[in-house]
Amino acid sequence: VQLQASGGGLVQAGGSLRLSCVASGRTLTNYGMGWFRQAPGKEREFVARITWNLGTTMYADFVKGRFTISRDKGKNTVDLQMNSLKSEDTAVYYCAAGPTLGQWIWNSWGQGTLVTVSS
Repeated sequence: VQLQASGGGLVQAGGSLRLSCVASGRTLTNYGMGWFRQAPGKEREFVARITWNLGTTMYADFVKGRFTISRDKGKNTVDLQMNSLKSEDTAVYYCAAGPTLGQWIWNSWGQGTLVTVSS
């Protein structure tokens, strides 16, 4: 699967951004897609994920109630709506995809898009 992420930028604290990731190269049946992020000097961490078939979602605790992940089967995209952004949300955000049979395997990664939240 090839992934292309977009939508990052500079936003003030309390503001919103919407990230989008388009997938190509194969059908996404029995796949999941998700978002991870990596802040400067920190390890990459999980943000949110969604199953392609049923749209079942899961979020990291630090984004619950603020971020929403969704997918559009017709466009082969997964979006991350980010509201009430905080300075600590500043990071490079990566979309990822992989099969979900049995356990999640993140074997495809996009190039990353930078989100900067100014306080």
